[in-house]
Amino acid sequence: MSDKPGLYILLVSVHGLIRGHNLELGRDADTGGQTKYVVELACALAENPDVGRVDLVTRLVNDPKVSSDYAQPVEVLSDKAQIIRVPCGPRRYLRKEVLWPHLDTFADELLKHIRKIGRVPDVIHTHYADAGYVGCRVAGWLGVPLVHTGHSLGRVKLQRLLDQGSKLEAIEDHFHISARIEAEETTLGSAALVIASTNQEVEQQYSVYDQYQPKRMVVIPPGVTLERFYPAPADWQEPPIRQELARFLRDPNKPMITAISRPAIRKNVSTLIKAYGENPELQRLANLVLVLGNRDDIGTMESGPKQVMLEIFQLIDRYDLYGLVAYPKHHTADDVPDLYRLTAQTKGVFINPALTEPFGLTLIEAAATGAPIVATADGGPQDIIGACHNGLLVDPLNIRAIQTALRTVLTDANKWEQWSSNGLVNVRLHFSWKSHVEQYLDKIRLCLPRNVQSLLSPLRETLATEYPDWKVPSTNRLPTADRFLVCEIDNTLLGDQEALEKLIDRIHQEGQGTGVGIATGRSLKSALEMLEEWRFPVPDLLITSTGSEIYYGPQIVTDTTWRKHIAYNWRPDAIRAAMQDLPGVELQPSEAQGLFKISYFIDADKAPSYREIIRHLRRQQLSVKGIFSHSMYLDLIPIRASKGDAIRYVALKWGLPVQRFLVAGASGNDESMLAGNTLAVVVGNHSEELQKLRNYPRVYFAKGSYAWGILEALDHYEFFSHPARTEREVLMV
Repeated sequence: MSDKPGLYILLVSVHGLIRGHNLELGRDADTGGQTKYVVELACALAENPDVGRVDLVTRLVNDPKVSSDYAQPVEVLSDKAQIIRVPCGPRRYLRKEVLWPHLDTFADELLKHIRKIGRVPDVIHTHYADAGYVGCRVAGWLGVPLVHTGHSLGRVKLQRLLDQGSKLEAIEDHFHISARIEAEETTLGSAALVIASTNQEVEQQYSVYDQYQPKRMVVIPPGVTLERFYPAPADWQEPPIRQELARFLRDPNKPMITAISRPAIRKNVSTLIKAYGENPELQRLANLVLVLGNRDDIGTMESGPKQVMLEIFQLIDRYDLYGLVAYPKHHTADDVPDLYRLTAQTKGVFINPALTEPFGLTLIEAAATGAPIVATADGGPQDIIGACHNGLLVDPLNIRAIQTALRTVLTDANKWEQWSSNGLVNVRLHFSWKSHVEQYLDKIRLCLPRNVQSLLSPLRETLATEYPDWKVPSTNRLPTADRFLVCEIDNTLLGDQEALEKLIDRIHQEGQGTGVGIATGRSLKSALEMLEEWRFPVPDLLITSTGSEIYYGPQIVTDTTWRKHIAYNWRPDAIRAAMQDLPGVELQPSEAQGLFKISYFIDADKAPSYREIIRHLRRQQLSVKGIFSHSMYLDLIPIRASKGDAIRYVALKWGLPVQRFLVAGASGNDESMLAGNTLAVVVGNHSEELQKLRNYPRVYFAKGSYAWGILEALDHYEFFSHPARTEREVLMV
């Protein structure tokens, strides 16, 4: 898809089955209103002239049990919008609660997509907690604003399940609720903007979170696709779904009480059946139509939906409602608008009796076709009926209230006509996608870096407060860089102010498309303090604590995948215990230590040799890597960590060949990144321990010290030339 001028908006919705046609709404708990919302939002955004590109990124599913549509990496929605599907865990379809271990992979695959198209999105908009987890990382890595829509919230769900008598252990085992809530807290703390559907969502649901920040929240109700949801025209032909319903009903021409939802407990369909089954007048006035997703065999359904369907059948049997209730096994997406139109044509009523309803897309769809509504008084329906004046709110647990509301709609012809008319007019005023997108873009523009500084991470916010004059870039160059300069701080990048200023100026003048990073043995805090002191701009990449930590600027976001990778077999307590009795070995101060780095001073006259220390640790079955520098400093890090390993990991993750990395160092601490396929420079003031690299073909020994040596290497490798010289060309010099 070719890029067009305008905003690039990247939508992320990880779970469910998402495609641009015939959405399988109600198939399961993960394929509901959210999947419809994100597809329609993508299409509506693409129709706005201020938007140039919309990518809706979701999980690729290659499973014979579902349609092959979900295995297609790209699905074009329009000339400016497409669905992108990326790998995330096993190929088979998985419910969202078991996707948590695979979300870091999703984040990495999302980066590959961004790198492939070569354009950083103007904004990343995540949907639900799992996408929020991904978005916090990717938006932070890129330095772009994060926008979030929760759809439903973990703390609210947890409390509701506890109130229903579920045990905390069982909730955690099935829903992984603690991971979800933690992701939501992190997302709320990171998002520049949270888009909610209702005021109740902001004031009552988000308010129970520690990171509740109402000033960053805005209510923009979802839209309805008016091209699909409209009243029945005069020449309307009887739709196919009418014949399907007629199979169940003795008198299919009676008014319809229609409910459309997933077969989920919170949708409260059983209470609706009880209200209907216990009221002979309602049975005389209308048929009850229950459209609860698609099913083939109840025995193969997941336990939750299966329990709901079995209870429904038991209630129909208990009240002997055969011939009065329709519950079709299958329907298509095209049948849904016809179901609403049938409800209106028969002078019926649409009902949403859910225990809680974050918004209620079905309610505005019904309104757009002219069907009056009865809805739960909890959540979004308050706003919908408040704006449309097209029906009644009820307590979803009060059977008598439900009966009274349904009877009122079905027997008062004047109110029916007024509610029908109000719905048709007001849904177009308040709930069109065109109106939604206009409000959406107005709010998004305020978050863009050129209008307001992007949301700061806590660490970067502290730095900005402590060092208000320090240059902190607004974006990260990693997704678009075609080469990268990575330098050690001590005795390499820093040490000569004149040389440093010349290097900064040269990067600015000639280094378009060049990313900048540092790789140091220092802690993150110490490294940032040194860079600020010398007024070196915040880098795009920060490899700290001798390669055991990776961060991305400008928001200083941790690469959690790297942490998980190097944590393998890391036993810091056992390592410290093994080192404790060695002579001439002294633990460095706490500020020199890290989560994956243990640092020591070594007295060469008293301590065992470096090799003997490492052998001592290995004999105790400790997987550890040692970095010895300046004949007096020893860093012990995980076996998978080092500056060189970190650089290669970053190169692979961001899709930039390692041959495009120019690395600069001065001590044994830097050896792992200097050797190999990188372009390397050892500055003139280097330690003797690097002399062994002098005959390496891709290691240039500069005459100049500190940043003078780096400037020398830029010329030697013609690093800023276009295109940059390849490894083969360097070897021919």
